[in-house]
Amino acid sequence: LLPQKHLPGWSIFLYLVKSGEVNQYVVQDVVSPKQLPPYLSKFKAALRSQGPLCILEHFDTGYNHLLSPFLSISLFQVVSGLAVTLPTVLASTSISAAERKEKLNAVKMSVFLLCKLTETLESFSYRQNVVTASGKGGKKGKAGGEGFLHWDSEREKVLQALIQLLQLDIRSLWSLSLVEEEFIRCVTFCCYKLLENPTISHVKSKPTRDCIIHLLGVLIKKYNHIMGIGVKVIQLMQHFEQLSSVFAQAVSVWSAEYGVRAIVGEVIREIGQKSSEELGREGSGVKAFASFLSELSTLVPELMIPNISVLITHLEGESHTMRVAVCEVLGEILVRVLCGDGLDESGKADRDRFFDTLQEHLHDTHSHVRTRVLQVYTRIVNSKALPLSRFNEVMELAVGRLMDKSINVVKSAIQLLAAFIAQNPYSCKLSSADLKKPLEKEMAKLRMMKEKLEGKAPAHSCFPESEMFSSLSTLTSETVLDTLALIFKGEACDTTELSQNLPPTPQKDGEKQGDDGELKKQEMLVQYLRDTETFALQVERAISVINTMLYWKTTSVVQEAVQFCVTVCEFSVANSVIGVRKMLPLVWSTDAAIKDAVVEAYRRLYLNPRGDTVRMKAQALVDSLSELMVDASLGTIQCLEEIVSSCLITFIWLISCSDEREVVLSNLDTLCSVALGEKVTEDFLLARDTVITICNITDHVRQSKSAPFRLPQDHQLFTCLTQAIAEGVVMEDPYWQSFMEQAVRLIYFLAESPDQLCSRLLQRSARLLLDQIAEGRTLNHASMFFSPAVNCVCLAQLLALCGCVAFWQVSHLERSVSAELRRRRGETEEREEKGPSSKTKQAASESAMEEELGLIGASAEDTEAELIRKICETELLAEENLLCAFLPLLVKVCSSPGRYSHPQLTTAACLALSQYMMISPSVCEDNIRLMFTMLERSALPVVRANALIALGDLTVRFPNILEPWTQNLYTRLSDEVPSVRQTAVTVLTQLVLKDVLKVKGQVSEVAVLLIDPESHISSMALNFFNELATKDNAIYNLLPDIISRLSDPERGMNSEDFNTIMKQLFSYITKERQTESLVEKLCQRFRTAKTERQWGDLATSLSLLSMCERGFKRLQECWECYSDKLTEPGVYQPLLSITAKLRRGAKPQFKPQIDEFEKRLTAVHTRGLENVESPEMEEEDQKAGSKTRGRSSRVSLSGTLRGDDSFVTPRKSRNSKKPVIRFSSDEEEEDEEDAVMAESETPKVTTPIARSSRRTRLRN
Repeated sequence: LLPQKHLPGWSIFLYLVKSGEVNQYVVQDVVSPKQLPPYLSKFKAALRSQGPLCILEHFDTGYNHLLSPFLSISLFQVVSGLAVTLPTVLASTSISAAERKEKLNAVKMSVFLLCKLTETLESFSYRQNVVTASGKGGKKGKAGGEGFLHWDSEREKVLQALIQLLQLDIRSLWSLSLVEEEFIRCVTFCCYKLLENPTISHVKSKPTRDCIIHLLGVLIKKYNHIMGIGVKVIQLMQHFEQLSSVFAQAVSVWSAEYGVRAIVGEVIREIGQKSSEELGREGSGVKAFASFLSELSTLVPELMIPNISVLITHLEGESHTMRVAVCEVLGEILVRVLCGDGLDESGKADRDRFFDTLQEHLHDTHSHVRTRVLQVYTRIVNSKALPLSRFNEVMELAVGRLMDKSINVVKSAIQLLAAFIAQNPYSCKLSSADLKKPLEKEMAKLRMMKEKLEGKAPAHSCFPESEMFSSLSTLTSETVLDTLALIFKGEACDTTELSQNLPPTPQKDGEKQGDDGELKKQEMLVQYLRDTETFALQVERAISVINTMLYWKTTSVVQEAVQFCVTVCEFSVANSVIGVRKMLPLVWSTDAAIKDAVVEAYRRLYLNPRGDTVRMKAQALVDSLSELMVDASLGTIQCLEEIVSSCLITFIWLISCSDEREVVLSNLDTLCSVALGEKVTEDFLLARDTVITICNITDHVRQSKSAPFRLPQDHQLFTCLTQAIAEGVVMEDPYWQSFMEQAVRLIYFLAESPDQLCSRLLQRSARLLLDQIAEGRTLNHASMFFSPAVNCVCLAQLLALCGCVAFWQVSHLERSVSAELRRRRGETEEREEKGPSSKTKQAASESAMEEELGLIGASAEDTEAELIRKICETELLAEENLLCAFLPLLVKVCSSPGRYSHPQLTTAACLALSQYMMISPSVCEDNIRLMFTMLERSALPVVRANALIALGDLTVRFPNILEPWTQNLYTRLSDEVPSVRQTAVTVLTQLVLKDVLKVKGQVSEVAVLLIDPESHISSMALNFFNELATKDNAIYNLLPDIISRLSDPERGMNSEDFNTIMKQLFSYITKERQTESLVEKLCQRFRTAKTERQWGDLATSLSLLSMCERGFKRLQECWECYSDKLTEPGVYQPLLSITAKLRRGAKPQFKPQIDEFEKRLTAVHTRGLENVESPEMEEEDQKAGSKTRGRSSRVSLSGTLRGDDSFVTPRKSRNSKKPVIRFSSDEEEEDEEDAVMAESETPKVTTPIARSSRRTRLRN
């Protein structure tokens, strides 16, 4: 027996003749490492001379090398050479018993030494790698592992040698060919030791991994190792999780290449016998088992079916990981094995049972299981392995999962629904409306076929209960004669003779079978159409749900929703365009992933033209974009422009390079004659698009730094444009105004002296209108514009032209003229710098000259800006300027809504007046009161909306003038018309977020829109606060004032709406310091609140805060503020809920304070404050109160110094009511003056707003 001190843990018994009586070999010569080299030399010499059998004499030398790992490389070379040469010795067929025993001993000794050497080198190599990794390649690790540098490359050779040896028929060396278990265990232990290496599952270890798998396969097949392999695989996976994929590959190789199919059942049974409690324990290896089963099912799914019953039990267990694995196994079996139409009855039964199991776990208690089952179904659908009979059932379950609370489940459900649509077997175009009529038609046809067949039914089917006709179930001549005889002669009649004389009756079975076949085909068609309609309805239901997910906060869900909308749109599903249009505003999302998803979706749907030629692709692109522009709003067009710019797509009609400019200019006469010629008044849409095309050759688009490109005033283009505009004034074409706006824009971009051209255009247009009036009725010149004979539509178009000219005149001065002045000044300065001067003087004062030029440039820019401002202030509306003649008319129409009540006229006048007000501050000041009067009192929603937009622009241009009126802008947030409210929130959002307006207490009106019945308005209000929350402390500073305004009894807001608004606003308070401060401010407001409703709202607001320990302590310190109001349930219940929230995640040392506070709240609520407070508590409260009062006094003082009174509840104003002003329908001028706000109603300027210089704005 080998000594234990030399072979720790090695239990290999060598039955050798040399050992004598006990047939065991004992190592006799144990030498020190220093004495080993001579022995090794003898061993090598004996190997060369005697061959592999020398191991019998030199086993002790090999064993001693095992005790000295630093010299083991030399021994490895000897032993591996022995393992390679040994097969030639075993090839001999006739050997004696002595030779057989000798060779057997040599095999045992060589395999023993090789396996133990491998284990030693593997262990030492692993330890050395750990030391090297921790020591960063230190000297010690390098010196210690010097002899093992080649082990990684030699490991595979050792395994190949063992495989080559064991593949031989060495079983004949043992008696009765029974190989000892110890010998097999020695080799398998070596294999399992190698598998414990953490890097065995890496790609670089694939050769070693394959060798181990094949070596174990040989042992299983030829040496009956299957009995213990199952348990060992389970044990190793339990301790080494990375081995799951290795053993999955190994089991598939053993079952496929070595034919040991039983190994699959052996391992699965071991896993199936694990109890739920055992799998629930830590370190149970459940993740490795689940990964093993999932990967094994992908490799050998057909071998999983006989053993699936063992795994099904885990579906009822507590381990969700095992449930996921079993569901994935079922999915692989359904995709790879139980699919197609060639299944037998047993296979169909298994398939239906597996599908039922998967459907049950779509409602699993664990979200991860639901997610994975949905993903399994997605793979099944994409593989077309789902039976048609289950399509609608699974589809309905997937739609239901869209309401799941887990984000991952929702994403997987969307992916499954997209797969259903992409792989649906019904139709490429899914629309329940289109399917309804064909279904009704085919159902009617089926009913007719059934009625026809029922009319041909035999007598026995018409009288099934009569025995007389029972024999007619089979139509033959004998049965017919028997029935007739029974009817006429009774039962005694013998019809044999009659039957012999009758000819045979022809059969109609073929006709009957043909009718039955047609009926079955029709039934199948009707069922197919029913299934298609049901599927389409499910898809439409899914679309309505997924469209609401486009604006979720979770990026991944939004991305999946976008992809789904693209899929359904490609299949022409009804209402699919709704989702595509709804996702369009997401192109402005701050999340780059969402924006990219939307851009890619539109590129895939509309901006990916197909065609054989460039022209065909261009035409397809134009068609798809034209489809998008149908009924598109201004916001939609802006979003599309952003998408197109993101896609870097240039339309064929957009021309920006100089060569293409020449092409357009050379064909300008053609464009004018075709689109702007004599028939221009017949198609203003074509004329408008032509003008837009020509606009793209102007310097406005090209941003050229050279001399501006302009055409002379007498060019044919401007002749056609002015004629078309003037003639269109006296026409009633709905597209004239859009054409006019683009045409005036082009004139100012491209014409020389466009102000003169537009002046003549206004004169011509007014003259045409006067001529039209003269033809209808002869009036004196003074009253012709105010006569009822004036066509209101034509007058409105003239006023719109005036306003458009005024707007572009100002834009022309501040952009084009200013840019040209800067360009000319730059050229002048360049010429002066290049002029003759002294080089020495220039070199000496170079830096000083640069500074002086900079100052001169800045002064010049200010001078230019002042010049343009002066022109706008004094010249544009001077008496000699034609624009001035129309201003009184605009004011008259706007201030007399009773007389000028035509909607289009009022709208045009309001818009034109706002454009006039952009000219100068004086015009703005003179008419600002009239504009706000129209904003508040106009009966037309479009006028109120236009006034809001105009006032927003005026606020940006003249902030000091508009500042006192800002509160009037907020009043439109409560307008009764949704479109006006939407415009108001849009304008105020832009003004506030761009810091044009200061955020004040009126923002509470925006908060009210969070509960607006119109979903798009509430979404815009939510977006406003989301953006406002990004500004430092903006919402925090506004919250107290918002609460006071919303809880004001005069507003009359119910508690539910108040709670909804506050819940959203308090979600932006995330910092503990803000929470602490708000607790104190809200508690202090209890002192000034007068009604029970206000107390309840304050308490509710406190309960909505994310209370922290510091905030809770501050709440305790402010006890005196609210303690006397605790008897009210509306105050007590919210404060009590605060303690419940704090107790959930509170620290143990903090819970007693919470309990004490809760007891105190309850005691005061039930018995009253005066009956609860003890002298001791009063002393404590007085101390706490003094601290609180001291703090609050300091806060109040500092607040007074800052001038911040936003935290004091405003008192009801006692000012007298404003005079009631109504629009007058009287034609007297003095009565019409009342249509404008009185001077007492005009707010006074209180806070001037600093504005940037005109030079800065002109640069922008």
